Amino acid sequence: MTPEALTLYKLIVLYMLNKVNFPLTNTQLSEFILGKEYTNYFTLQQVISELSASELVRVKTVGNTSYYHITSQGEETLGFFSNKISDPIKEEIDTFLMENKYELRNEAGTLADYYKSTNGDYIVHCQIKEGDSPLIELNLSVPTSDMAEHMSTNWKNASDDIYAYIIQQLQ
Repeated sequence: MTPEALTLYKLIVLYMLNKVNFPLTNTQLSEFILGKEYTNYFTLQQVISELSASELVRVKTVGNTSYYHITSQGEETLGFFSNKISDPIKEEIDTFLMENKYELRNEAGTLADYYKSTNGDYIVHCQIKEGDSPLIELNLSVPTSDMAEHMSTNWKNASDDIYAYIIQQLQ
């Protein structure tokens, strides 16, 4: 792998993160970069790791999902080197983000995690966020880690219906 290619992949990731006002997941970054066959999975993970280590991106891990934000250093770096990304690649990124913006934002703003409480139960923490503002947060106490994991996994699919139901009931 040439240093120029690695630099390009890093700039692509920075460009994608800079174009949205919400974090992107590893899966979302992979969907575009691997889908366009720019590189392979292992090189992409190396790129993301190096961006994180150099503090050009910030990672927050919730459950099994990593969320990536561009840092001010990342924005500055992108400003210096964005001309190294060709216009056709920028257009592909812009099109991908525009066509998938709702799904990308919804996935990034729907979070669920669980932890063991002091009384031995498990607390499932479910959240829907818009930007940095929470729309709803829900904590549920359940008896087993299997149940907590299952509920955390199902939150992404059920969150819209649950949120709508609660709003309807409280109006």
